[in-house]
Amino acid sequence: MFEVYITKSGKFLPNKPITNDEMESFLGLINNTASKARRIILRNNGIVTRYYALDENGVPTHTNAELTNNAIKSLYDDTFSANDVELLSCGTSTPDNLLPSHAAMVHGLMKNQSVELNSSSGVCNAGMNALKFGYLSVKSGNTNNAVCTGSERVSTWMKSEKFENEIVNLKNLEEQPIIAFKKDFLRWMLSDGAAAFLLENKPKGETPLKIEWMEAFSYAHELEACMYAGGDKQADGSIKPWSDYNANEWLTESVFSIKQDVKILDQYILEKGALSMKAAMDKNNITVEDITYFLPHVSSHYFVQGLYKNLAEKGIEVPMEKWFMNLKNVGNVGSASIYLMLEELMNSGKLKKGDKVLLSVPESGRFSYSYAYLTVC
Repeated sequence: MFEVYITKSGKFLPNKPITNDEMESFLGLINNTASKARRIILRNNGIVTRYYALDENGVPTHTNAELTNNAIKSLYDDTFSANDVELLSCGTSTPDNLLPSHAAMVHGLMKNQSVELNSSSGVCNAGMNALKFGYLSVKSGNTNNAVCTGSERVSTWMKSEKFENEIVNLKNLEEQPIIAFKKDFLRWMLSDGAAAFLLENKPKGETPLKIEWMEAFSYAHELEACMYAGGDKQADGSIKPWSDYNANEWLTESVFSIKQDVKILDQYILEKGALSMKAAMDKNNITVEDITYFLPHVSSHYFVQGLYKNLAEKGIEVPMEKWFMNLKNVGNVGSASIYLMLEELMNSGKLKKGDKVLLSVPESGRFSYSYAYLTVC
């Protein structure tokens, strides 16, 4: 087995930062009416700016694959180019196509040579799953390096035009023409962007990070879906898939919109997060004293104090001065968020040899959690 190091990190955030007051001008008004939920959600999530792969007229400026390829390009220099990549492992919640895979579409833009591909789907853990695939490949000696990415282009999913047919349908049924909170909620939570890591079997660069271990947990065996798209939740908690709907219902029911069941989100996301983090730390024999920087992906600052409390109750009271987050200025970029946090920390000048970094990523899809423990070399 080989040691595995994150030797480079890079990112690509499209266009200019979008302020809270500008959001609806990019995403559009549903039923020509400002969202009543927007200000409340933004006040709770604490996000001040985010990025959209849209111009001021709402026209897409980049595909997800292009965002990802641009992030990968930021890894290239005189010592590493596209032709040196041996494995490409890409994670996203919002691929451009159902088929081919996201990694294949990114590879098509790289124009290099034949490489091994892996595409990880899901929600926020898609990026961590992509990282683990690359980690295991390099660790086993299958490849000498791996480029791993997390990316999202969700803005086009949230544009008002995607909900127009549903609004017309509600009017025809003489119902209140307001989309359900489970759909409106996420319009003010999510952002676009991509980031990439280069994994190698030797430490290189100014602040290489050795991946000591990675752990992952799922609670889908006991909990129903919380965040979902391409279907709708039924009374028994099951998801009716998009292919079981009539084609006209895809529009009238906004079947492809991203939805979140906020009731079970509040009930389980922190509880299972604390439980899984304790299990990961206990398995690998580390304590709070072994953490220099704690990088938790949270979708909203609303959850920060709750996470702190839940962790403390499990005997994992991580002092707030060890927490490192960039949600306020970058936004919630789903599977790319943990990459963007670590990229910022790696380039902040704060890291010194021997520092220990714990990455924590929850996924509300059906309550999955991933962790990675890193040492600055």
